[in-house]
Amino acid sequence: MPYINIKITKEGATKEQKQKLIEGATKLLVDILGKNPATTVVVIEEVDTDNWGIGGKQVTEIRKNNH
Repeated sequence: MPYINIKITKEGATKEQKQKLIEGATKLLVDILGKNPATTVVVIEEVDTDNWGIGGKQVTEIRKNNH
C-alpha cells in the first residue's frame, strides 16, 4: 500500500486544488510504478509559514520581503 505525504505551506490551497494533488499523485504511482489506486494513500499536510524555513529564514519573513 503506497503512502504519499505532501507538505505545503498553509496559504489557502482550495479544496479543489487539494483534490487535484491527490488525483495527480495517485496517477503518478499508477502510471510509473503500476500501483493500485484503490490502495494508494495520499495525505496533504499544511504547515504554517512560521514553521517552514528556507535558507535560514521563515517563509513568513521571506513572503513579507517579496511583497
